[in-house]
Amino acid sequence: MIFDDSLSAVDTETDARIRAALRHRIRDAAVIIISHRISSLMQADKILVLKGGTVEDFGSHRELMEREGTYRRIFEMQAAGIAETAETETEK
Repeated sequence: MIFDDSLSAVDTETDARIRAALRHRIRDAAVIIISHRISSLMQADKILVLKGGTVEDFGSHRELMEREGTYRRIFEMQAAGIAETAETETEK
């Protein structure tokens, strides 16, 4: 099964529920998730990072976070954005 950025239109909580249901229902199937949202990819066995149409990096979330690169940079930007959004919501 291939999901081409199909989870980007839902909030992160719904995204997590969909991925959990997929893991439960299709345990033995090969699933490819294409996403810009790191939280959608973190549980994957392997992550392929493309930059400019070229493979830049490959590994698990943990392996990619240990290295400096596009994956870690995007993770840090998204995490900062989530924290900023939470602060703004708290102030309302």
